[in-house]
Amino acid sequence: MRKRGPARRIRTRHVVAALVAGIMTMSLAACGGDGEAGADSFTVGLLLPSRAVPRWEHSDKPLIEKRVKELCPRCTMAYANAQNDATRQRAQVTSMITKGVEVLILDAADTRALRSSIQEARKAGVPVVAYDRLAEGPVSGYVSFDGAQVGRLQGEALLKAMEDKANGGNVVMMNGDPTSPNAAWYKEGTLSVLTGKVKIARSYDTLGWNSENAHANMSAAIAALGPNRIDGVLAANDAIAAGVISALKSAGVSELPPVTGQDADLDAVRRIIKGEQYMTVYKPFRTEAYAAAAMAVALGRGEGLRDVATTTTDSPTTEHIPSVLLAPSAVTVGNIEQTLVKDGVYTIDQICTRQLRPACDRAGLAR
Repeated sequence: MRKRGPARRIRTRHVVAALVAGIMTMSLAACGGDGEAGADSFTVGLLLPSRAVPRWEHSDKPLIEKRVKELCPRCTMAYANAQNDATRQRAQVTSMITKGVEVLILDAADTRALRSSIQEARKAGVPVVAYDRLAEGPVSGYVSFDGAQVGRLQGEALLKAMEDKANGGNVVMMNGDPTSPNAAWYKEGTLSVLTGKVKIARSYDTLGWNSENAHANMSAAIAALGPNRIDGVLAANDAIAAGVISALKSAGVSELPPVTGQDADLDAVRRIIKGEQYMTVYKPFRTEAYAAAAMAVALGRGEGLRDVATTTTDSPTTEHIPSVLLAPSAVTVGNIEQTLVKDGVYTIDQICTRQLRPACDRAGLAR
């Protein structure tokens, strides 16, 4: 089959907003309320890629577990975390298949390296839902966010923060892990906004999406450019942003340039309130998790995904994958309450520690 680059071909069949409403309000009666469906009893395997990004275990895992249980009360969950090791994750897939899981939700540590494992699952009759990252191989469904839009939101926010330096300002791009197709997707969206408006002074890939590697890369950028010649940093996610900011502080930069992020980690939200990080991208984890759970339960029952998927996506190996691609939103200090607090991601008390109380007051975050 002809291979494609990082850009995805997407065919939309329904309005995404309608799907989101359906996922969030789907009644238990419609998903196993009668006697026969209520007798369902199978195991859903959940495989997440790492612990470097806090959202995986703090948000996605409990939300998926909760929704699977709501949709299929007698179903059970099996869980494994690859800790950024594709070899470990391949072994985890094999183990789950051997133990009899009937469907897998897989966020691949390496989307190419897991291809053989997905083929193994297919041969065993175990459908795979690709979660957050589009793995190669014969996946049965895919749930994520529009990665190009994530990148555009980051680029647009950075330009706004650099209004007085946009023409000729130096930007350092701290991209994600190249083993993830999402990293290229985010970068593509970002460059569609930044190209021709700023100078990309340095660009780095961040292995593992972790803070330590980001710190090392940012230290190299500071050494090459000088601590005061960096006007903005495009950090692909909040863990990378943390490493960027720590490197800038270590270099003695007192007036930090605007730094982007993604995932709305609690520490990142606090950095935004302190003025250390300019923005993050909020991806409604609940909606993504619920869509994946709905796909998994449907596939476990031997049903199709027509009532869940809103579009189809082509991977480098597989065409017409039933998909849900959700819309992200930008979060800055001015709309934390209207986004993250309103959606119940965090309470103001969680965000505003005693030390942050004055900054929260200035940001208008009232208890």
